[in-house]
Amino acid sequence: MKKLFTIDDLMISFITALGYGLSFEIPKNLGLPAWLCVVICLVIGVSLEGIVAKILFSKLVQKNTLNKVITFITFILIFLAGEYISVWLIGVSMLESLLGDYVYRIGIPVIGFMISMLIRWYRIRKIRKLYGDGSKGYIFNVTKEDIEEVNQQNKPIFGEYDTDCAVKTRTGIYVGEKHKSIIFYLGIPYAKPPVGELRWKAPEPLPSSNAVFEAKNFGASAIQLEQKGSIVKHHRQSEDCLSLNICVASKKSELKKPVLVLFHHGSFTHGGSVDPLLYGDNFVEKHNDIVFVSFNYRLGIFGFIDFSEVPGGEDYPDTLNLGLLDQIMALKWIKENIAAFGGDPNRITVIGFEAGAISICMLAASAQAKNLFKKAFAFNCNITAAYNTTDGPRALARDLLKETQTKTMAELLQLKTETLKNAAQKLWRNLCGPTCDGILIPTDVYSAYHDGAASGIEFIIGIPSNETQVFHSILGDQKYRDLVSVAIDDMKNYIDDSVLNAIQEYINTQKASSTELEAKSKILEQLIALSIYRCAAKLSEGGSKVYLMYWNEKPLIENLGSGTVDVVATLLGNSTASQIYGNVMNTNLSDTLQSLLEKFINGNALQLYNNEIKGINAITWNTFPQALIISDEKIQCDTIEDKLTTIKSFLEFALQ
Repeated sequence: MKKLFTIDDLMISFITALGYGLSFEIPKNLGLPAWLCVVICLVIGVSLEGIVAKILFSKLVQKNTLNKVITFITFILIFLAGEYISVWLIGVSMLESLLGDYVYRIGIPVIGFMISMLIRWYRIRKIRKLYGDGSKGYIFNVTKEDIEEVNQQNKPIFGEYDTDCAVKTRTGIYVGEKHKSIIFYLGIPYAKPPVGELRWKAPEPLPSSNAVFEAKNFGASAIQLEQKGSIVKHHRQSEDCLSLNICVASKKSELKKPVLVLFHHGSFTHGGSVDPLLYGDNFVEKHNDIVFVSFNYRLGIFGFIDFSEVPGGEDYPDTLNLGLLDQIMALKWIKENIAAFGGDPNRITVIGFEAGAISICMLAASAQAKNLFKKAFAFNCNITAAYNTTDGPRALARDLLKETQTKTMAELLQLKTETLKNAAQKLWRNLCGPTCDGILIPTDVYSAYHDGAASGIEFIIGIPSNETQVFHSILGDQKYRDLVSVAIDDMKNYIDDSVLNAIQEYINTQKASSTELEAKSKILEQLIALSIYRCAAKLSEGGSKVYLMYWNEKPLIENLGSGTVDVVATLLGNSTASQIYGNVMNTNLSDTLQSLLEKFINGNALQLYNNEIKGINAITWNTFPQALIISDEKIQCDTIEDKLTTIKSFLEFALQ
């Protein structure tokens, strides 16, 4: 994908070489001192180079091949005319200047490329030494000092404070902290703590307040499963977890900026905004016209369970989707208060990955989330992961009672947080995600999309090609084996017999060259990809503008996979986090995808010309069914149905 220099760069040399050469030789022949000749040469040469580049990289020239060719020919003719006049009038050829300009334009990129390759080689060597073949999943070198630093807590402020970093909202005054050109506001509560009598209750808005608080440290992460490959397990956890983080450029602006709100991933059982993958400072530093927000929401048994069969459960009617209700409350707080941070409450874009993406797609169909966001970027939004009946969440409640030796809601409410967390660890196979309850979320989300439930929202829908290996890296070997087996067995409940027979035949064929687990993993991967593709298709049918992305980048270490983790790091420019998770980020690809994301957020056409990106050709991202295909070799826009599955009947069934 990397190009050291392009024909556009070389064509600019024809005119700039002429400018540099003549603006030095003519003053020299007029008898001006050498230093002045150099000054004139630089001033005129640099100015002319800027003008020529502006002409060549204009949309008029770049969008049309014929216009580009005409411009190239014109540049060459101007150079030849200048060369003739130069030789005729002052006896000096500009060919030497042209050669010098070519050496400059080719030599510097080559040197820079070699240096960057050496740095990349060193980082890859370091990662391979740490991870080996990657079969042990993600490895985090977290020190005691790291944990102590990230686990500091915000405190009330009663005296003087830094007014330059203070923002007044309806719910309080929050004093952030400046780092270089960015101000962070971390750990801001967006709802009342869901503890005590509010445990398993819908989130309640905070009262108005003029109190002053620090906003320098992340709020506690939600109580969660201690997954082997989750770095968030090292962060302090609490039921009091409903907080958000805001990242803005320190330079003030009169114009209100669009807002990007990130929903974290983690299978609705783990994860949180403290994960280094999800930091927004690198993105905001490059795109300081955008306000970045991330937040936490309730997970596992605290966020997705059904107590309707438990004595006293009738007083807790919202437990099926408390995590989604938290997300809605966070969006409402943002819409109400983000203007104080320089954001535009009418230009909110949401972005999510895996569980975060599923959440976004659920809310897009929910009447209660109407008008809370205008645009959505959802990567790996497998909405079939949502429950279509309450059987699972009710069974989870029964298992929780049995595990904790309780019989009523009153007894459950008396249990300590740690007791409930330990119970959840033992019930990890049974933990649930959102349920299509017909109240908050339509019972058939696909049909709701088709009928226009999300028609006012513009989407980017992302499909991974190697996500199952990422699951394996997070969960560990045994948990992954169990979940793959359960997922394949569950297919029997909703897939036609003819398709099941085709799937079994595929597994039997694949077992000849790989293990049964690998064969089943490929089926699961195809099922997820088809579910996401169907989501995009139904949204498009319902009137939404949909852009499709297909992530087909090869992982640095095969056993770690390439999907959610790499896409998050690449989109947000978090190269350090990418290395923590066993990869070395492609900076050219990161710049390109960030540029496209910025255009999406700002409502501009998803087009990139050669002057806007480095290392690849111009891009025009067409709407569904076209997809932006991202691979190691190139980025291109094309259809992808043939890439999603090798089982024809599976494709036909999934896209019904």
